Parts: sequence; C-alpha cells; structure tokens
Amino acid sequence: MAYGAYPSSSAATAKPVSIIGPQYCSPHPIELAVFKKVKSVTNGDFVVTNINGNILFKVIGPGFFSTRDRQVLTDAAGNPIVSLRPKIMSAHDRWEVFRVGSSGLICTVKRPSVFSFKFKVDVFLANNTRQDVCDFKIKGDWSDKSCVVYAGESSTIVAQSHGSKRVRWKGQVHGDGETKH
Repeated sequence: MAYGAYPSSSAATAKPVSIIGPQYCSPHPIELAVFKKVKSVTNGDFVVTNINGNILFKVIGPGFFSTRDRQVLTDAAGNPIVSLRPKIMSAHDRWEVFRVGSSGLICTVKRPSVFSFKFKVDVFLANNTRQDVCDFKIKGDWSDKSCVVYAGESSTIVAQSHGSKRVRWKGQVHGDGETKH
C-alpha cells in the first residue's frame, strides 16, 4: 500500500517513504494474491490475501443498483483506508484517491488516452500539483494479464506482473521478491 515517492529525474537514488501509512509498509517483499469477486447486488470487487490465504485488503465497490461510482479500500477487518472515485467533468479518465473521512487527496490516477488497446495510467501524488510529470506510470496488456509499474517517466521498474499472475517487486520500494497478482 505504501510506495516510495520518486522524483522522476532521480528514481534510483530516492529514499522510500510511506504514502498511505507506515502500518501498510513492509521491510521485505510480500507475496500477495488478488482475487476478483463476483459482483453482487450490494457490492464486491477484489480481495487481496497473503500466501496463507489470510485476507489483508478488500476493494468494495458499488453494486449493480448503486448510483455512486465510489470504491473503498478496506483492511481485513473492514475498516476503510482510502476511497477512490472518478473525477467528474475530466478531459481524461481520472480517479482521485482520498483518505477516508477527510478531503485529503492522496493521489490522482489518469488514463492519458481513453482510446487505447493497452492499459496505461499515470499516477500523480497529491504534492505533485502541476501534474506535468507523473510519479508512477503503469503500463499493461489486458490480453496477457501483465503490467509494469515504473517510477515516474523513468525506466526504473517498481513492480511487474506477468501472465502467470506473479508480480516482481524491484528497487528500493520493497527490495527484491515476488508477489502474486
């Protein structure tokens, strides 16, 4: 949940920091599994577990009959951590991530082009108000279920997922290790 904040020009030398909260940081790689749940009438999206099957996080979204697009990331006990909601009246497909119970923006996620066959989003941390250079870039391919997370506009890979649904964490963010996706 917490990633190092990398200035785009010096990604390899930046010191990792907590973005969501230190309780979600780990000094070592963690293997996770992400499961998509069947949407119900009320809610349900994703569950994140550790390799022992213990639920760590849930993403709870609107149900079929909901008028809201807001989603909430909760911990295993169901305590809300952050809320995600689409930005209204945006030229690009944008989502904003807020601390639950406050108007404290954590980051904005923007899809540079809504007409792309490849998945690509830019992540701008809240203190990056100009949003001329992203703090993280995520590129993926729906067909082979893979994605790569880069530090800013650099070629420094923070994490990557392969068709085998395994994610490889690299660099100073989480050290080296594998994570299921």
